[in-house]
Amino acid sequence: MTSRKKIVVTGADGFVAKNLRARLRDLGHHEVRPVTRLTTSEQLVATLSDADLVIHLAGVNRPTDAGEFVTGNVDFTRTLCSLLIDGAHPVPIVYSSSTQAVLDNDYGRSKRAAEEVLLDYSARTGVPVYLARMTNVFGKWGRPHYNSAVNTFCYQLARSQPIRINDPSVPLRLLYVEDAVDAFVRLIDVPPSAGGYVDIGPIYDITVGELATTLQGFVDGRDSLRIDRVGDGLARALYSTYVSYLPPERFAYQVPSHRDVRGSFVEMLKTADSGQFSYFTAGSGVTRGEHYHHTKTEKFLVVKGIARFRFRNVDNGESYELTTQGGDPRIVESIPGWAHNITNVGDEELVVMLWANEVFDRSRPDTVAMKVVQ
Repeated sequence: MTSRKKIVVTGADGFVAKNLRARLRDLGHHEVRPVTRLTTSEQLVATLSDADLVIHLAGVNRPTDAGEFVTGNVDFTRTLCSLLIDGAHPVPIVYSSSTQAVLDNDYGRSKRAAEEVLLDYSARTGVPVYLARMTNVFGKWGRPHYNSAVNTFCYQLARSQPIRINDPSVPLRLLYVEDAVDAFVRLIDVPPSAGGYVDIGPIYDITVGELATTLQGFVDGRDSLRIDRVGDGLARALYSTYVSYLPPERFAYQVPSHRDVRGSFVEMLKTADSGQFSYFTAGSGVTRGEHYHHTKTEKFLVVKGIARFRFRNVDNGESYELTTQGGDPRIVESIPGWAHNITNVGDEELVVMLWANEVFDRSRPDTVAMKVVQ
């Protein structure tokens, strides 16, 4: 098991730090000591006095005065290193640098200078420093209108505000905050013996226009009920980020409900290539279905009530029936070429969850009316 470490996190009230601190809290096997702009010099000395590791996330990237780049990025890093050396307690440092450290601008020069301070600290003390050059970090809890187009776009679209794009072809290289946190946790738990530059990734490439289109698709999905592939990679990270910016009054939304004498039918979600999810209800004694499919298949799960499923092979007349009820975790599947129906044989309302392997297409419904019992 990983030994418990006392970890100092600078910039502890910042975007990346909030996500890192939450993860470390969830893991529960380290002691996290936050350092913010409100931390006094005396408190900083005490915090560092018996630390095992420093995660240095503090920095300045949008100052009102360019001189703050030096004071916030270089001078504070130098102070941090000096306190560790003067206290005869040098410990490894993980530093969140920037890919702009190679650029000739005020911010880039300040981040590069901070790296040089840390490398000098490592050379003098013999303890490793790990330099993580990060780029365009996005994710939950980020500040909109600050330094992430993703966070800003998500915030605006979640509030039905227009987004502004000057050139949709501009490329972006993106880093999801949870991937950054994963990398920091690995550096904490299994640090490399040698310091230096470390990879933080994966890095995703996208244009501003593609980003806007993807995010707008998430917005439109509530009306169309359609959702793109959001289970992994960049799409997963973008969808999670967009949803995280929804204000509480938009946590819930209505979907259409189609009702007739048999009960109601509600479509919940339509996927890009894996069908759709729905549910239906039926009153006592009501039968639904009475059709067959050539290609489409469905999975039924009874959530409430008692249902009798009947099947008949439309080619050879073979028949089959079964009964299941709410609380029984059994899936009943419709089979191509078999007519099927579902009857509520209980006294209470029947509620059945349904997955179909394809999104319903009214022009090609693949649903042929046919009684199961002739």
